[in-house]
Amino acid sequence: MSLAEKIKVLIVDDQVTSRLLLSDALTQLGFKQITAAGDGEQGMKIMEQQPHHLVISDFNMPKMDGLGLLQAVRTNPTTKKAAFIILTAQGDRALVTKAAQLGANNVLAKPFTIEKMKAAIEAVFGALK
Repeated sequence: MSLAEKIKVLIVDDQVTSRLLLSDALTQLGFKQITAAGDGEQGMKIMEQQPHHLVISDFNMPKMDGLGLLQAVRTNPTTKKAAFIILTAQGDRALVTKAAQLGANNVLAKPFTIEKMKAAIEAVFGALK
């Protein structure tokens, strides 16, 4: 079993198309355990019920944005060890700095390629294969 097959991934994005693109890219990389949420509040509920190893979260979302979710994940004893990648279309250095201060493991810019997603994940977990 590859490392990718062992990692449980939670995708959090309010755009259905983005969730589908992320899920498809993860599937192509060999991930099998993929869950999706439409906003940070729903994502946190999923994490509290069944912690995942990796959260890939969009920044701009209603209810709870990506930084709010990151902060909630990092302050919850059950979820704080999960790897967290912020996904953003913004090249905003302040956002990247804030995400790093809150404990994000990596940042992935939209639009992304499968190769860039793989590199972002491998920077956290090591080689997937």
